Amino acid sequence: MNEVYNKLMTCVESIKKKIDFQPEVALILGSGLGDYADEIQIEQTIAYTEIEGFPTSTVAGHKGRFVFGYVNQVPVVIMQGRVHFYEGYPMSDVVLPTRLMGMLGAKKLILTNAAGGVNFEFQPGDFMMITDHITTGVPSPLIGPNLDELGARFPDMSEVYSKRMRDIIRKTAEELQIKLQEGVYVQFTGPSYETPAEVRLCRAMGGDAVGMSTACEAMAAHHMGMEVCGISCITNLAAGMSKEQLNHKEVQETADRVAKQFKELVTGVITRI
Repeated sequence: MNEVYNKLMTCVESIKKKIDFQPEVALILGSGLGDYADEIQIEQTIAYTEIEGFPTSTVAGHKGRFVFGYVNQVPVVIMQGRVHFYEGYPMSDVVLPTRLMGMLGAKKLILTNAAGGVNFEFQPGDFMMITDHITTGVPSPLIGPNLDELGARFPDMSEVYSKRMRDIIRKTAEELQIKLQEGVYVQFTGPSYETPAEVRLCRAMGGDAVGMSTACEAMAAHHMGMEVCGISCITNLAAGMSKEQLNHKEVQETADRVAKQFKELVTGVITRI
């Protein structure tokens, strides 16, 4: 059996021994949304350390657990603290949690993150619905022997971010009177912020926001047939676009400032999808 698939199934069986719950929606929380999971109707939580073979996040502010429960009667599983490629894990471990949530029954995935704005029309605190992504800066999570149990060897990536779900995000934002930008997300490895030259490259390639996660998770989820959408919180303008130096504190402060609106948007989307 494929080593990556075997590890995934070990994690799945480890969780199933602890909980009998089938989610419909999976949600990965980015910076600023970490406490969203604390506010839902919680049925059970499982710490990553309780799951055999599961990678654990080392980023400050990221809790390391799955939260199972309901958002307006919708059964959800929430990843409270994601795993990043820059932490030193192989890409197969970075997307293992996404695949695991799909194996537990979730058919839809909502990805959230904090991102740097590359588009000069964006402002810190804006929300950007991801319409597409560019991943040339990180290895594909599909490299290596194909996991035939999950999906095809050469999956079509024409519509990674579901048009149906994007329409729901637009409608939800409009009803909540939340300003919504749209654009292409570019994933780099991190953990350093991008250089001004790299930011110019992103813009030249057609990128609107840049970050260190999300696109690889979207690819892995799409590969296994999950319906995917993504929303970025633009926490800062990327390097070279302002005179400010970039730091994680600024990112966290901006994410915290708009967290209430972000939570309202996510709740509305979950309710409608």
